[in-house]
Amino acid sequence: MAAKLKVFTWSDGFHAFTVATTSRPKALEAWGSKQDLFATGLASQLSGGPDFEAALASPGEVVERGLAIDVGKIGKAKPTRPQGPSKARAAKIEKLQAALADLDERHRAVMADFEQQQAALSQARQEADATYEADRKSLAADLKKARA
Repeated sequence: MAAKLKVFTWSDGFHAFTVATTSRPKALEAWGSKQDLFATGLASQLSGGPDFEAALASPGEVVERGLAIDVGKIGKAKPTRPQGPSKARAAKIEKLQAALADLDERHRAVMADFEQQQAALSQARQEADATYEADRKSLAADLKKARA
């Protein structure tokens, strides 16, 4: 025997969203809600009215009625986006993540090369300074002897 349909509704203050389904969890899923709207008191079960009739006419589909916008207009709500990215989007995300990781690795390699070049230049500078100091000391001593 099929489970009996119940009608559930909640409002964001601008629209009332109503769905006919067999349980509260299925209503939350139809609304695309990750939060338990029933526990917070935002959602409730309906027992009559135009939203009740419209929801029973199309079970499982969310019916939307304007409260502050398009007041009283009843129609099917736009379907919510599926949870998680599509296959194409997931592939694009994976490709971009791989490209980002590759860029980071190339940057680390370039920076390591700069560090090696800088270390080599620092070593060459120290050697040049040491040679200069030794040569200057020797020439200064030779100059002192020549003046004496």
